Amino acid sequence: MAQKLFIGGLAFSTSNERLREVFAQVGAVESAAVVMDRDTGRSRGFGFVEMATAEEADAAVKKFNGQELDGRTLKVEIAKPAGLGGGARSGGGSRSGGFSRSRW
Repeated sequence: MAQKLFIGGLAFSTSNERLREVFAQVGAVESAAVVMDRDTGRSRGFGFVEMATAEEADAAVKKFNGQELDGRTLKVEIAKPAGLGGGARSGGGSRSGGFSRSRW
């Protein structure tokens, strides 16, 4: 079963093809994608690689985590399932900075 990897610390110049080529050194790459900013079209500095098997994914983590690629040090880890990322923020629901005061 395919295993997805999170790849952090990518150089802004790293392409999908370059990512695929590098990770193919440890096994079959199902997909490789650098995440791009919607507004600017530039790389956001991270991406995902899907390896064909869990064993190949583990080998990729061991080989590439902490290694340099295109002048940057990579962070390679097994990707967390969708929805478990740390990006969600909770708030009090008030737009006034957490306190409520009548205008009058």
